[in-house]
Amino acid sequence: MYGLTAKELSVLKRLNSPEKIQKFVDQDIAYNKEIDGETCRSPRRVLRDRIGHCFEGGLLAVAALRVHGYPPLVVDLEAVRDDDHIVAVFKQRGHWGAIGKSNYAGLRFREPVYRNVRELVMSYFEHYYNPEGEKSLRKYSRPFNLSRFDRRKWMTAEEDLWWLNDYLFTLPHYSILTPPMARHLSKMDSRLYEAGRVGMVHE
Repeated sequence: MYGLTAKELSVLKRLNSPEKIQKFVDQDIAYNKEIDGETCRSPRRVLRDRIGHCFEGGLLAVAALRVHGYPPLVVDLEAVRDDDHIVAVFKQRGHWGAIGKSNYAGLRFREPVYRNVRELVMSYFEHYYNPEGEKSLRKYSRPFNLSRFDRRKWMTAEEDLWWLNDYLFTLPHYSILTPPMARHLSKMDSRLYEAGRVGMVHE
């Protein structure tokens, strides 16, 4: 299935709910602090190496969802003075949820309770900030179906997936703030700032 081995499928088939996928991504995949982008692993390599940054962990979550019948959808979150982020998104009972891999506690799982994608994205706003305490989320893409790139074997490739990372930058992105809103944002509350960094992996 999808070019995965029986062993790889066995691992992913055990992750038979979005909650189990998130737990696996959090607990079984070490956070990859190669912040200069030295790797861009496929889900196969993340499973094998048991390490991944937000892009790599997000793709693994998408692959796991797909094995359980969900379309392989990803949303790209665009930030200013900060790293971008991707989340694997899914629908249950007509509402959107998400799975994410992040060094920040607040940028991970979302229960499927959001009526539309913008509502889901906005749930990340107060938790998306840079080391200076600036709220940095600005734009998001519509869900993109990665099955479009099955011919390029995004789930199993041994080479880095820089081409896919670069492609997501080219998707139309939708602003969540007007310029006046962005100019008048307050800095992060110190307690929420520290809470989001609990368990952070440092270099």
